[in-house]
Amino acid sequence: MVTKKQYEAVIGLEVHAELATRSKMFCSCEVVDSTSAEPNIAVCPVCAGMPGVLPVVNQAAVELGVRVALALDCEIAPVSIFARKNYFYPDLPKGYQISQYEQPLAQNGRLVIKTSQGEKVIRIRRVHLEEDTGKLTHINQNGQSYSLVDLNRAGVPLLEIVSEPDLGSAEEVRAYAMTLRNVLRYCEVNSGDLQKGVLRIEPNVSVKEAGCKELGTRTEIKNLNSFRALERSVAYEIERQIQLLQKGEKVLQETLGWDDILGVTVTQRSKEEAHDYRYFPEPDLPPLVLDKEWIEEIRRNLPELPIYRQRRFQWQYGLSDYDAEVLTEERSVADYFEEVLRIAPELSPKVVANWISGELFGLFNQAGTGFSPNRLAAAALAELLQELEKGTVNQASAKVILSEMIQSGKRAAELIQAMGLMQVSDAEIIQGWVIEVCEANPLQIDAYLKGKETISQWLFGQVMRKAGGKANPHIVRVLLEKYLHGLKDDQQA
Repeated sequence: MVTKKQYEAVIGLEVHAELATRSKMFCSCEVVDSTSAEPNIAVCPVCAGMPGVLPVVNQAAVELGVRVALALDCEIAPVSIFARKNYFYPDLPKGYQISQYEQPLAQNGRLVIKTSQGEKVIRIRRVHLEEDTGKLTHINQNGQSYSLVDLNRAGVPLLEIVSEPDLGSAEEVRAYAMTLRNVLRYCEVNSGDLQKGVLRIEPNVSVKEAGCKELGTRTEIKNLNSFRALERSVAYEIERQIQLLQKGEKVLQETLGWDDILGVTVTQRSKEEAHDYRYFPEPDLPPLVLDKEWIEEIRRNLPELPIYRQRRFQWQYGLSDYDAEVLTEERSVADYFEEVLRIAPELSPKVVANWISGELFGLFNQAGTGFSPNRLAAAALAELLQELEKGTVNQASAKVILSEMIQSGKRAAELIQAMGLMQVSDAEIIQGWVIEVCEANPLQIDAYLKGKETISQWLFGQVMRKAGGKANPHIVRVLLEKYLHGLKDDQQA
């Protein structure tokens, strides 16, 4: 019997991303939020599939598709063809979907991912344009079962991104999906919200004997609404297929769903092959011809992509790999970080990074808003950190002020005065606090003199408390250490 260790997974991903256009792919209907809008308010004869209507290609959708394809280093086809993909489903009003098949928008791209094993290049097979289907709501009440159709989403522009089967683990699948999501968000073509269904990720999973060139039978997992569900479902499916092969059973080619509560994949239907869709060129649409100069203009306007920005943050600002990755995960965060340093170039990049990823993230998460640059301008954070750098306030006070700045919208300098949090650096005043604390705690001083030197940390805390947290901590440490060493010298004398 072949042991589990002699098997390896082969995984490819199909990702469907709704394009952030104002209107649909082939008509002028408005794109609305299908999770909150009233049903069937954004429907016309074209997207409802009425006889005799003609589709017209949305140029903005094509531009966004080209933007993503270029970001993925794809070869853009000067001519691509729309095709009819024929299948029946209740929320597909025409009875077919307009997509691309033999001549897609772009091919042969790449995406670099990072895992615990290092960097890996995942090949992109194709990127093509298509339209979305409608949405079904299944009702079970009063002993009756029926389904309601909402066509608001029907005809919304979709970009399908298909990888080669270059992924070999659940960890790599998650890394690929998250990296691709970041690219889509950096390019401003998709919000990346899996729970709203604007980004749908479908892994194709197969298992084969290690070293064998022939691929195993693949299954496709659908209805995944989180990265956690994606990773768990792929890990489960790999294990399930290995167990079947170990028992000498066959893996069936099928479409699976994911039961997040039970943590298992469940059969939905047998998997259709491409020829089952009876693809043929869409007769109502001419070939999509792209001007080379237009493509190059889109290329010139591409943003700096996450992985390149991360590398630049490391060499330009001296940040660690971890800090650079945290800051570049969201384009708005990376922009905010660089804006703070542009305003206050004398600040340490590491200090700025720590305040953004630590204190600022913490306060926004506590408020349940996530990172929001509109709630605290980069200039405001720069001013606070400048006051901290000058010694006007200490670290503890600066944290209090930061929270109040977010709540009130007031400036750091104004709050420092109003809240009386200006740092005390006067050595004579601090020396007085040190003496008072030490004289008020003879038992602790006695323990310190008998060798329990960790007491000094406790005494430091007591001095800071007496100072209302406003004392310069560096000066407190120096003067306290000097005072305690003096007591030791007196004892030994």
